[in-house]
Order: sequence, then structure tokens, then C-alpha cells
Amino acid sequence: MDPIKNPFAPGAGAPPPELAGRDALLETVRIALARIRIGRAAKSVLLIGLRGVGKTVLLDRMCEAAESEGIHTIRIEAPESRSLPGILAPQLRLALLRLSRNDRAKDLATRGLRALAGFAKSLKVKYGDIEVGLDYEPEAGLADNGDLEHDLQALLETVGRAAQRAETALAIFIDELQYVKEDELAALITALHRAAQQQLPVTMVGAGLPQLPGLMGSAKSYAERLFDFSRIGPLPPDAARLAIIKPINAEGADITADAVGMILAKTQGYAYFLQEWGKHAWDAALASPITSRDVDRASASAIATLDESFFRVRFDRLTPSEKRYLRAMAELGPGPHRTGDISDVLSKASTSLGPTRSSLIAKGMIWSPLHGDTDFTVPLFDEFMRRIMPGDAWKH
Repeated sequence: MDPIKNPFAPGAGAPPPELAGRDALLETVRIALARIRIGRAAKSVLLIGLRGVGKTVLLDRMCEAAESEGIHTIRIEAPESRSLPGILAPQLRLALLRLSRNDRAKDLATRGLRALAGFAKSLKVKYGDIEVGLDYEPEAGLADNGDLEHDLQALLETVGRAAQRAETALAIFIDELQYVKEDELAALITALHRAAQQQLPVTMVGAGLPQLPGLMGSAKSYAERLFDFSRIGPLPPDAARLAIIKPINAEGADITADAVGMILAKTQGYAYFLQEWGKHAWDAALASPITSRDVDRASASAIATLDESFFRVRFDRLTPSEKRYLRAMAELGPGPHRTGDISDVLSKASTSLGPTRSSLIAKGMIWSPLHGDTDFTVPLFDEFMRRIMPGDAWKH
């Protein structure tokens, strides 16, 4: 098989050749954004799921679709080391500059830029990573109190009024939302809530790990009523088959039913893994159709690639104690696991492992589906941990 024509696209956030099984969700978000644009009520949307289910790809597709409809968008990723004001301010500036080119909205967009100037100057002491060009002098008393919750609310209100005048909307797309600090998350929720109360066309489409709903609820108790939490999981079998078969057929090649079944079993339907196995199966096949024997040969190289990239990049961020904790979880299987069972494997008291568990949650490696339960946020990570830390030496 010609490797140049290999249709599969494994990679962080790389769009797959066939975005299967997500049409209903894409349509839900399209309708929500269209309603907000014309002043109708619609909840902000949060995509919730494990690593590798395709949240980033969906977020980007939704952002592109919104832009094509004339909606103004902001697309940011929340890293662990940056503040929300620091990553949001430059993007809001760009949105306001675009709005200022609309004759009807020019005055309100200019006021928004003045609000942004006050916002940045007043919060610079607390959030040293705010770096944004200031196009106008601040307007006294506008988003310049130095209190993030109050100032972000005032800032998004001015942006919303400019968007409303321009007969458009502002949609804020944020990936890795679980890394936003609680006080910053609370300020964002408050600002979005106020915009909704005033029927301003400002909304958010976010994505994050399974712990995000709990973090949102802790930040603001009414968050569950403000957001539509859409849980993204592995693709259903029919959609997973389509994600493999359609790109292969589009290149004039074929794959046997047994080979497809083997890929689905190996990947458990996770979108990223489907792309990885599809790519390696194509490269392993000498000719069409791709067979189960090709998939069998491809599995070794697919696993090796995952180990050195998808899994390893997360493993290398861990401390020795965190690695032992995850290895103990892996000893028990895929999960979820009771906290007491993990401590039994490590022969330690549950209370002494609390800081390690909290650190792993903060790093986005594990989450708690129920009180007292712990599970991996990365699919198949238990198998990787057993490969990377074999035997029993890790216990000592």
C-alpha cells in the first residue's frame, strides 16, 4: 500500500478523514449558537471525556462552522502554567478589532477596547502574564476595579453589546478547561451567566476531562443549570467501522470485516486509537484488501508509537510516587478502583496517599467518577503502565 496515500491522521487534535458518529452533537451546538445570535436562550456547551475521544477535533470543527456562519470566535487552550485573563485578553482584543470594522458596532467595539485596557491594567499586578496591546486609553470605572469576577463580567458585557449591534455573536472556545483555577473559573461562569441574563450574544463551548463538571459546580453552584454537559465517549461500533472503512474506500482500497473487527477490539472505539491503528494497518499491508494478518502485524508498531508519544509524554511528567500510584491502579486493571484497594496494593494508609492522588488529579491523569473511586483519564493507560513498569520492583 502506498504510504503517501495513507488517509489516517493520528495526532493531537489532527482532524480525521472521517468525523464519524458526532453529527448530532455538531448540530446541537450549531443550533445553540444560532439561537444566541438572535437573542434566544441557549446554554453554553461543555464537551466532557477522556483523553483520545476527539474533544479537540470536535471543538475545532465547531469553531470553524461558527466562523463560516459569521459568528465571531475566540479559540484558546488553557495550559497549566497560564492564567485565564492572560490567555483571554489578547483574543478578546482581536475579536473587538474585528467588530470595530463593522460600521454599526464601531462605537461599542471601541468602548470594549477601552474596557479591555482598564481590565488589563487593573489586573496586571495579580496576573503578571497579561500581555495585550492597548489600542485606546481606559475608560474610568469600566472593568478596572481590580476584581476579576467584576471586571470580566463588565468586559464581556461590553463585547456582547458590540456583537449584538453587529447582529452577530461571540463564541469563546476553550480547550483543557479543567486546568483553569477555581477563582478564575468562577469569574468566567459569573460573566457568562450575566450575559445570558441580559440576553447578550456571548457564549462558550468548552472541552475538558471528566472531572470538569465537579470543578464547575465547586466554582459556582448554579453552573449545572448554565451549561449543557455533553459526554463524549468511544465511538459506537457502526461509527467506528465507518471511521476505518470510509477513508480506505475513498483511496480505492478495501479492508476485510475481520480486520475491521480486530481494530475495533484493539482500540475499544476511541477516536485517536482508531486513527493510529488505521495508519499502521495501511502501512503494514502489501496490497488491498487489508487483512486481519496485516492488523496483527500493525498492532506492535501502533502500540510502540503510542508508548513513545501518547502515553510517554504523560508518564514523563510524573514523580516516582505518582508513577507507583498509577502502577498500583494498573495492577488492579482498567478501573475504576476503590481508593482503599489502591492503598492495599501499595501497603500504605489511604490518608498518606491523599497528596499523591490530589496531584494526579490536578495533572489530569486520574479522576473520581464516584466518591471513593479513582479511574484513569487516559484510555488503555493501565496496559501501558504494566509494560513500562513490569514485574514487582516498583512496589519497593
